[in-house]
Amino acid sequence: MSTPTSYALGRPYRLSLDSYARLSGVHPDLVRRFLALGLLEVTKDSRGDLWFDPTQVRALARIQRLHLDLRLAYSALGLVTDLLDRVSELENAQRRQPREGGPRWT
Repeated sequence: MSTPTSYALGRPYRLSLDSYARLSGVHPDLVRRFLALGLLEVTKDSRGDLWFDPTQVRALARIQRLHLDLRLAYSALGLVTDLLDRVSELENAQRRQPREGGPRWT
């Protein structure tokens, strides 16, 4: 039996560096700095051009909020975002577990 073939219905939507920076409201050089610090995810094509998933706009907004509201240095933001993501994962895992002694809804 042969494996079914699947075809992409269209190109994945992604943003160039300039489009991403414009949409995020920051200078492209600042985006490059965030990339160097490992704060954003990016893909490179065969020519070396940078491409961003649209979800990274939200990630950059979070970085900017943490930097401005908590007055954190950009270099500390990687640790802070990792910790916040871990706390969120733990909270989600706790919500999924049934409570001891309480009624169990199935």
